[in-house]
Amino acid sequence: MKTTLLHPMYFGSIAQFVAIAQAENVVFENEDNFQKQTYRNRTYIYGANGKLLLTVPIKHSGKEIRQHYKDIRIENDFEWQQLHWKSLETAYRTSPFFEYYEDELVSLFQKKKEFLLDFNYECMQILFDCLQLDISFSKTKSYHKNPENLIDQRQLVNARRENEYPLESYIQVFSEKYGFLPNLSILDLLFNEGTNALTYLEHQVIF
Repeated sequence: MKTTLLHPMYFGSIAQFVAIAQAENVVFENEDNFQKQTYRNRTYIYGANGKLLLTVPIKHSGKEIRQHYKDIRIENDFEWQQLHWKSLETAYRTSPFFEYYEDELVSLFQKKKEFLLDFNYECMQILFDCLQLDISFSKTKSYHKNPENLIDQRQLVNARRENEYPLESYIQVFSEKYGFLPNLSILDLLFNEGTNALTYLEHQVIF
């Protein structure tokens, strides 16, 4: 059985959701250390001026020590949720399917969240529902650098040293201005392709 190991992510990249859509089962890494500049707390969307980074702020321990991903707390001292939702509205209000999914997604930005990992699981569950993606997943109970009997795709969480994937183009809101931007947040695909998004994911080849 094809079981794929992945990191939970904040509205992860299209490549990550290709891996999810094509897996028979998914195991999410629940026991690793948090790393900066990854899709654990960031995502890229297509804004009016091109590629736009949205980052969930986190509380820092004040010491240069490693923290478990599941222990990372979100910094809620400023209205980052309001900023992210306004950015999504500005970028995608005119897309074909924004209004179709708006009510399901806006709830994620209306209540303060404490732990990043819990919030990411909540985001993914709503995305699975929006995509009509029926996927069975579990969570790791211990960390293994070289896991056995799993297809290890945890590298897909890396945003800084990301591979270029041969993803097929689709129409994006600002594509006439800046051209096609590949492998953005899954939200870009969802808002532009809607009910066709899952079919798109199932037909991409990234490995």
